[in-house]
Amino acid sequence: MEAVNKNILLDNLESLVESHLQTAIQRFQNLSAATLLQPSPTGGWSIAQCLQHLNTYGHYYLPQIKTGLALNAGKAASATFTSTWLGRYFTRTMDPATNQKKYKAFKNYSPPPNLDAYAVVAEFIQQQEELIGYLRSARTADLNTIKIPVSIAKWLKLHLGDVLQFVIAHNQRHLLQAQRNLI
Repeated sequence: MEAVNKNILLDNLESLVESHLQTAIQRFQNLSAATLLQPSPTGGWSIAQCLQHLNTYGHYYLPQIKTGLALNAGKAASATFTSTWLGRYFTRTMDPATNQKKYKAFKNYSPPPNLDAYAVVAEFIQQQEELIGYLRSARTADLNTIKIPVSIAKWLKLHLGDVLQFVIAHNQRHLLQAQRNLI
């Protein structure tokens, strides 16, 4: 895999997160609790469950990203990022543009149906704002040297650049799922 310009990658990721944030604000924030909690007509998760699933991942990954960036502060940063084969694999499996396959959520990440819908949406919005801040901080960090443990196997660590791509692709996947409930 060839190296990519770090700033172009971060620009693209920040643009995606900004669109996720706007989707949450414009499409979900002012819906009724009943609409947010309505299960999918196909038997899948409600909008609130999709967002809570993402919030649960955010509970794990956002502090890990924050710690990784803090530990890297002041160190020399590469201007490029090279994804690992494992990082590319994880991202491809979650990216709705490259993979339409359905996956069963791990038990700890499977949301209950009875949620405080408004709190879930508010937390998702807050997490996206936090993620944008980390993407901006990552501009002065080395995306190749910061290692983040994977949520499902903490002994396995990915480069920060791969984790950012995976988390954002995962968010994209479930935001599309949530939006299908509005049709």
